[in-house]
Amino acid sequence: MQIPKQPALSSIKTAVGLKVALHILHGWQATITQICSILRISSATYRRAVRAPASPRKLDQDQQQRISLVLNIHASLRSVFDNPANVCGFPGSRNNNAFFDGRSPLEVMAQGTMISLYETYKRIHQLELRIEAQSS
Repeated sequence: MQIPKQPALSSIKTAVGLKVALHILHGWQATITQICSILRISSATYRRAVRAPASPRKLDQDQQQRISLVLNIHASLRSVFDNPANVCGFPGSRNNNAFFDGRSPLEVMAQGTMISLYETYKRIHQLELRIEAQSS
């Protein structure tokens, strides 16, 4: 009996992470173009992931970090909002915070840069920290 090599396990974990990230992004009402830009994946990779979500995927470190940030944004939103409609609706809502400048978090993330995705995460995570501090 052979023990599976680590890269195979990693590609399975990547497939699961991608599947969950796609589910979250669909819940946020992101377009396919936005999803591909946020995750820095091709439309072909998107289609393959939707058709066969459990199939192992080889994604680079940048793409894996993007998936992680989407998952963390979603976790922060779940801490901030009790209502699932708000968790899914917030990313698509216009925001007048100086960073977002009237754009929605989804629009900012869809610019496609790692910094826009990270900075969006940072702003949403700060909301979570403020709410936690108020409830203490």
